Amino acid sequence: MKLVIAIIQPTKLNAVREALEKVEVHRMTVCDSQGFGQQRGRSGSGSQLPSSPVLIRKIVLEIVVNNDFLKRTVETIAEVARTGPRGTVGDGKIFVLSAEQAVQVDDAFRGPGAV
Repeated sequence: MKLVIAIIQPTKLNAVREALEKVEVHRMTVCDSQGFGQQRGRSGSGSQLPSSPVLIRKIVLEIVVNNDFLKRTVETIAEVARTGPRGTVGDGKIFVLSAEQAVQVDDAFRGPGAV
């Protein structure tokens, strides 16, 4: 099992969610977030670098998938979250971490079946 954490532009949320549904990824947590990275709070390609970084709105997706769903999940997010044919600074990042265990709270079912 893997935990996929994707930080994307808010404007891409619906498109990413719909694309993930098409590749049979049906469960995720969506968090509204603020932060900065390489973009450092700049809103456009011609913007000047601010003296201190500005927090900008992002969406964080947290998705636990079984290993056979990992590739399609990451590829779908990367493709759909990209703005323009080559992407733009600030489009986001995807992180993949190991998920050691999953437990359903209602019946305590454990393991990959709980995902």
